[in-house]
Amino acid sequence: MQNLKNSRGQQFCAVLLRACCTAVLVSCLGCDSFVGVELPDSQLSVSDVFEDATTANAAMAGVYSKMRDSGMLSGSSTGCSYVLGLYGDELEFYGSSDVDGFLYAANGLLATSPQAASLWNEAYRQIYGANAVINGVGESAFLPEAERNLLMGEALFARGMLHFYLANLFGAIPYVTTTDYQANSTIGKMPVGEAWQQARVDLEEAVSLLPETYRSPDRTRPNKFAAMALLSRICLYQGSWESASEHATAVIESPMYNFDQDIEATFLIGSSATLFQFSPARSTDNTLEAVTFIFDASPGDSALRDELVSTFEQGDLRRANWIRAVEDNGTTYYHAYKYRQGVGATVQAEYSKVLRFSELFLIRSEARARQGDLAGAAADINAVRSQAGLAGTPASSQSELLQAVLQERRVELFAEFGHRFFDLKRLGLLDATLGPVKNGWNTADANFPIPLSELLLNPNLMPQNAGY
Repeated sequence: MQNLKNSRGQQFCAVLLRACCTAVLVSCLGCDSFVGVELPDSQLSVSDVFEDATTANAAMAGVYSKMRDSGMLSGSSTGCSYVLGLYGDELEFYGSSDVDGFLYAANGLLATSPQAASLWNEAYRQIYGANAVINGVGESAFLPEAERNLLMGEALFARGMLHFYLANLFGAIPYVTTTDYQANSTIGKMPVGEAWQQARVDLEEAVSLLPETYRSPDRTRPNKFAAMALLSRICLYQGSWESASEHATAVIESPMYNFDQDIEATFLIGSSATLFQFSPARSTDNTLEAVTFIFDASPGDSALRDELVSTFEQGDLRRANWIRAVEDNGTTYYHAYKYRQGVGATVQAEYSKVLRFSELFLIRSEARARQGDLAGAAADINAVRSQAGLAGTPASSQSELLQAVLQERRVELFAEFGHRFFDLKRLGLLDATLGPVKNGWNTADANFPIPLSELLLNPNLMPQNAGY
């Protein structure tokens, strides 16, 4: 498979953001999962959308619904939770070679693979929608200032998040901040570090614009603290330890959030540990994650790797509550069981958690350890371990604490948006970790290929990622 990839190494591709702004907004307005409003007119003009708070709000809600349903942040088998579980060391593949998961499990993506193209294109369509909101709200003459600030902050939050994930997946990427077709069709790539910094700028502005309160009590629209949580993560990836710790502390000290008394409540709709979540498409649905990961007999296409399951300590409530064992012909398989309301569920009980309280403790723990605050780092690890029913960490030195944080992130955040793969990548541990367990793993596999079907249209996005 690697030889096939190398044979395409000189092929290049480009992004083409083809969407018409009106079409994007009309599509967004047709979604009813975040707000219960009807599209007043299928021919509504772009300017009209942003002269009314209801339709402008619906346009932004539509961006979230697309993030939930398709692309990198979807809980389906096309999203990072599943894709990077296979690509990394969380999921074992049991399916046939003619399903999408095979290419991820075999590290066999090509520049011509429709799977990579779908992730790329869906992300940029969603970014286009966020930019349409930013532009429309900025030019609106009638929206109240509070509504304008809220929508602008939400759109910047979405744009920063999407670009951050794109850079982590593909490496150098275009950072698109306009709906100008001509500008977007000739845009060049921005190095990963610069893309992270631009995402940080977007999130910092979002923090300044968003209120501390939520638009809705179910936390399906971000507030200031949700933006601050994502900003803290970006700072961690940048190595800005002091800023990462500062932003994490602001969220941790907010009285709005806490660990749930019962760990089983963590992934329920009303969890007090939720910072931001996606609601399902219909009021009778639960999460795409449950449908993706749960199986009742043989594992189908995938199951959790035994090696991951074995890393949980004895007595860890996460192992008992977030992983389920299934016996099949004398063999035990495991699946992620964070979300339990799968196919056939009759009660809506779960939403997809995008940002959770526990991550902030792990971010701050790592940032503190790297700054030499070893006692503070241990205290933050222990806050997460206590919720899981475990005693305090035995780690005491800086290197031990950093390793302990990485392990806690592995067992706390597994099967969630590619955290494990991205941790290994940012820490330079991909080759050492995946090389021994994945046949055909190559250093160049750290980045996905830029889609050939796109880059051929724009030479300014050359060169293609190494290895493709």
